[in-house]
Amino acid sequence: MRRGLRALLLATGLALAPATLGQTYPNKPIRIVVTFPAGGGADYVARIIAPKLSDALGQPVLVENRAGANGAIGNEYVAKAPPDGYTLVLAAAGPLTIAPNLYEKLATDPFRDFEPISQVGSSASVLAVNPAVAAQSLADLTALAKANPGKFNFGSSGNGGVPHLAGELYKRMAGVGLVHVPYKGLAPAIADLLGGQVQVLFADVGLIAPHVKAGKLKAIAITGKQRSAMLPDVPTMIEAGLPGYRAGASWWGLLAPAGTPSAIIARLNAEVVKVLSTPEIKSQFAAQGVESAPTTPEQFAALIREDYDTWAKVIKEAHVKAE
Repeated sequence: MRRGLRALLLATGLALAPATLGQTYPNKPIRIVVTFPAGGGADYVARIIAPKLSDALGQPVLVENRAGANGAIGNEYVAKAPPDGYTLVLAAAGPLTIAPNLYEKLATDPFRDFEPISQVGSSASVLAVNPAVAAQSLADLTALAKANPGKFNFGSSGNGGVPHLAGELYKRMAGVGLVHVPYKGLAPAIADLLGGQVQVLFADVGLIAPHVKAGKLKAIAITGKQRSAMLPDVPTMIEAGLPGYRAGASWWGLLAPAGTPSAIIARLNAEVVKVLSTPEIKSQFAAQGVESAPTTPEQFAALIREDYDTWAKVIKEAHVKAE
C-alpha cells in the first residue's frame, strides 16, 4: 500500500513539475553569452534585448562576452553549463552552422548540445561592386564576369565566413570565375572595395548602405529571401534572376544547453517573442540594419538545419578548407 502511494505521489509530482517549474522560473539572474567581442553585431543585439527581457522576467539579464576561436569558446561554455535556463547563448550563424562543416573536431554539435529558443534578428547581406564596374544589375555583372574570367576579385571577411561562402554560391550558381581575396574582417575588405583593389563584395547591408547612398558603391542585389528596408529598391538575388539563391544573411538566435526543461524554453520563447515584437526594439534594430525575427523554437531549429545543409553543400562543392 505504502509503495503504491509513494509511486502515485512520485508520478503526480513528476507530472506537475514542468508546470511548477515554468511558474517559479526565473529566481536569479540570467546570463546571455555573446561569442564575439563587445562592439560587434551580436553584442549590439544582445545588449538591446537584455534590459527588456530583464523587465519581462523580473530578474537581471546580464550580457557576458566570451570571444575566441570564431565563436567556438562561447558555444562550448554554454553547452557545458547546467541546463537550468540561467546560461544562454546568443548564437551566430557562422559558428553554429558553418564551422561544424569546416572543422573536423569541434567541442560542440549544433543539434546535440543546444535547445533552440527563438531566432532574434537577421541582417541581410548585399552584393556590392565598385562604381568602376560597368554593371547595373546582376545580369550585367554575370555577363561581365563570364566574358572576363579571372579578371574580377571578390573580397571577404576571411576564408569560410558567410561573405566568402555567399560569393562561392554565386560563382557556382551563375557559372562565373571570380577570384576570392580573403581579408581579416569586413572593414579592410570594404576599404579595398572602395579603393578598387577588389571589385565585388558580399557584406552586411548596414555596413554597405551608407556608401551606396553616398554614391561610393553600387548595390546589385540582396542575398536573402526578401528586400532590405535599408535599400528597398535593391532586388533580391532571386528577383534579379538567380532562382534558388539564398545565402549570406547574418542571423542571431538564443539557445540554451541541451536538456533544459521544455517549460523553461517555452517561458523564454514567450518573453523573447513579446520583446522582439515591440516597436521600440524593431526601431533600434532597424537603425543598425537588423530586422527583428521572432520565431517558435521549432522554426528556429528548422532555420539552423536549413543553413547547416546549405553551407555543407557549398563548402563541399567549392572545396573550401579551414585556414
